[in-house]
Amino acid sequence: MRERRERWTVKAMCAVLAVSESGYYRNLKPTPQQERQQRLLVKIKDIIGEHEDNRNYGVQRILLALTQIDVTTTYSTVYRIMKQHGLLKKVRRHPNGITREDASAQKSENLIQRDFSASAPNQKWLSDITEVPCSDGKLYLSAVLDCLGGEIVGLAMDDNMRKALCIQAFENACKARKARGMIFHSDRGSQFTSYAFRERLAKREAIQSMSSTGRCYDNARMESFFATLKKEKLYQINTERYPMADMKSIIFRYIMVYYNRRRIYTSNPGGWPPAIYRERMLSQAAS
Repeated sequence: MRERRERWTVKAMCAVLAVSESGYYRNLKPTPQQERQQRLLVKIKDIIGEHEDNRNYGVQRILLALTQIDVTTTYSTVYRIMKQHGLLKKVRRHPNGITREDASAQKSENLIQRDFSASAPNQKWLSDITEVPCSDGKLYLSAVLDCLGGEIVGLAMDDNMRKALCIQAFENACKARKARGMIFHSDRGSQFTSYAFRERLAKREAIQSMSSTGRCYDNARMESFFATLKKEKLYQINTERYPMADMKSIIFRYIMVYYNRRRIYTSNPGGWPPAIYRERMLSQAAS
């Protein structure tokens, strides 16, 4: 009827359709519930628009982001609104690990035992390597994750995955945090079992922990980070179009700026990003 008002009067159309004029005008005005949902949709779109990578947010992260700005609603309401407006994203595949076990190397005990919790910074660190195909070859990324809050505290990137890559990531983390004496957990890849890497751990008084053979879940939290990086960023931009130099910049910005300091982290109380969660904990402890 609205589209044909220039041709026929409302009164005439209502007569033909056997509806009252008052009912027609009443339906033009949104209900209080519709108005609330429209305001909520605006806030959801504002959250998604705050950063280009927020477009990956699912219902749980949107709900936490709304809570942080004192908006109270329910999971089902957010889900319904996001579905109606095409804001839900499909989950993509998870990456596979690429490190290979050194069968001849001396092994370390699994001290983590899939307990990825921590009560303070620098108690437990996790690490692994992943690869990123680029236009000029494969880029390898080694990252170090702090179990408190899930913050990436150190990373290194190169065109190979020799032990120097992992040593550099570990050293970068130690220098950034001025840390020593942590439990350092990884898989049994040859990079982590090498003499050079273990010597560097010893200098920092770090205690080595290693996953059991063939048990990917023993380092599941680190695997989950790489899955997030690939799902939310790398799979969406077709990395093979970019040279390594560009990919290094893209990866660094995503991890150190967005992931650590802006992205809603559902495992943290209140959904606070890893670095913000750590800062809030330290501030509370000092007060």
